[in-house]
Amino acid sequence: MNKHVLHIGHSACPHDCPSTCALDVEVLDSRTIGRVRGAKENSYTDGVICAKVARYAERIHHPDRLLKPLIRAGGKGEGVWKEASWEAALDLVAERFLKAEAEYGSESIWPNYYAGTMGLVQRDSIHRLRHAKKYSNQFDSFCTNLAWTGFYAGTGSLTGVDPREMAKADCVVIWGTNAAATQVNVMTHAVKARKERGAKIVAIDVYENATVRQADMGIVLKPGTDGAFACAVMHILFRDGMADWDYLNAYADDPKGLERHLQTRTPEWASAITGLPVEEIEAFARLVGTTKRTFFRLGYGFTRQRNGAVSMHAASCIPAVTGAWLHEGGGAFHSNSGIFRMDKSEIEGKAFKDPDIRYLDQSKIGRVLTGDKEALNGGPPVMGLLIQNTNPANVAPEQRLIRRGMLREDLFMVVHEQFMTDTAKLADVVLPATMFLEHDDIYRGGGQQHIVLGPKLVDAPGEAKPNLYVLNELANRLGVGHLPGFGLDEKTLIDNMLRASGLPGFDELKERRWLDMQPEFDRAHYLKGFNWPDRKFRFRPDWTGSPSPNKPPRSMGPQGPHADLPEFPDHWQAIEVADAEHPFRLATSPAHNFLNSSFTETPTSRAKNIRPELLIHPDDAAALGIADGERVEIGNQRGELALHAKVQDTQRRGVVISEGIFPNSAFERGEGINILTGADAAAPYGGAAFHDIKVWVRLAG
Repeated sequence: MNKHVLHIGHSACPHDCPSTCALDVEVLDSRTIGRVRGAKENSYTDGVICAKVARYAERIHHPDRLLKPLIRAGGKGEGVWKEASWEAALDLVAERFLKAEAEYGSESIWPNYYAGTMGLVQRDSIHRLRHAKKYSNQFDSFCTNLAWTGFYAGTGSLTGVDPREMAKADCVVIWGTNAAATQVNVMTHAVKARKERGAKIVAIDVYENATVRQADMGIVLKPGTDGAFACAVMHILFRDGMADWDYLNAYADDPKGLERHLQTRTPEWASAITGLPVEEIEAFARLVGTTKRTFFRLGYGFTRQRNGAVSMHAASCIPAVTGAWLHEGGGAFHSNSGIFRMDKSEIEGKAFKDPDIRYLDQSKIGRVLTGDKEALNGGPPVMGLLIQNTNPANVAPEQRLIRRGMLREDLFMVVHEQFMTDTAKLADVVLPATMFLEHDDIYRGGGQQHIVLGPKLVDAPGEAKPNLYVLNELANRLGVGHLPGFGLDEKTLIDNMLRASGLPGFDELKERRWLDMQPEFDRAHYLKGFNWPDRKFRFRPDWTGSPSPNKPPRSMGPQGPHADLPEFPDHWQAIEVADAEHPFRLATSPAHNFLNSSFTETPTSRAKNIRPELLIHPDDAAALGIADGERVEIGNQRGELALHAKVQDTQRRGVVISEGIFPNSAFERGEGINILTGADAAAPYGGAAFHDIKVWVRLAG
């Protein structure tokens, strides 16, 4: 330990990652931290965190942090600013919002947010202002819709096996998540099972990433074909007598119907779709069919296709066919987001919510800002944007539309940020934001089972302020500061929420650091039945008639081609299929050293991810006359950009990979990878298909 450490502070990682790691932080003085480590006492974190967060001092003490409020002093996007006081900046924001409200109505203001912090106070308090002022609602569609809908379709609940049970498995299947790069704790528990029990680790993904390389069996298929693979696996399980009929008859809705449906979903059929050899499909099926303690860790990545909900449901059906749910270390886990049941009514201002206020789809922000009538959902144009915890000019689909919309002269946009992001560069007012160690907050881990407190450990630099400060100050200026919930500090809001949820208050939680909310074994394994009236796992889901965590409001209704969803698990050809004009399928997979658009500014991350690259198969590169390191162009009907080729046989032919969301400025033309991504909603309940892109590739001129 550094001898200059003042003390060890305790916190939780706030970033958009299911792990929500419990942290031990070296506090050097009132403004400075040293090394960050995982809390060894936390049974899920188990002392291990990703390298990005371990070197968080690089980020929190970065010289480019925003320190003072800025008001635009030149043309939009020109980068000419003047410093202002907080009072002047907030007065201007309130003045412009009130003016827009008077002329166009309250729905012309859109508070736009997402998961830059996962803290329940700093992230979700924006809803209290939204509801109090009757501003436009946001339909969240970036991340979870397809995955949650698909998992829920079978189980009826967003819960699963205790993720710590991976260490007690005899086989761990890591499907659609590069855990070695993005959720290191998954690897911690999986590797423990391998060391202590001789368990096999299987990784299923669209290219040979770090997790696939560490696995005992790596399965690399084409993007959007996971449903075909899952169906062929189940075909083999039924064909070869590895289906657990006692379990199926007791716990599933229509196993005989599923068996009949799968008779034509042979390994040969799936091989033609996935690109996998028949032998690989057979070998995987034998492994999971003969290993009862198989733990399916189902990630988000493989669901970011237009058929993602169907693929997630198909994958989740396999442990039902084998009866793996019966066994400790067996079954499936995607998210524990359904276990916490925390009462956020005060934080979110639910008492003020008007059911008639429209919703705007966050994935369609480009269409919203450019006046698309369907995207505006029957309401006025958006004339004011308040943006916290997100960087849509970089991370959202249809980037060209977003930029065009944000450059509108009649749009007033305020961005509360830690750095001058691509979105902040287009704002009228930029406000400096704190980081997680500089304010109080509380977190819950969707990828595990803990509620973790994150108290303030150091003072913020310059004039940086928390999200809650901005929202309270704006509420006062906008005439709603007298309403319940406003004016309260973080500690009070956290304490009130915990007590309303029947949990220990702030002070007790600070002593305990976290609460373990994991349900008992029988509930986590659905041994008393799945969460449907008949208690059966649904092989035949009611795709649009059942409740779901991401179900859109009635004013939006089911999304995408929902009438065409398959009756049983299947390969649903709803993806952007490669064609003669666009012969490649592109996946924009996470980079090891970035997290969405965060950490792209830190020195070590930038040194390790130097420039945007396109991973292309050697045979494809040779056919196009492309050599390793050469500039290539990639494009489709939405746009085109240039990057550098990285020739390697880590993916199937016809598949190209671009890792990480680099800042737009990292690309030659100042446009990022998401100019290629579409915003059309996926069925049945929306969601952006970030990895479902058909493109052409050519050597740059």
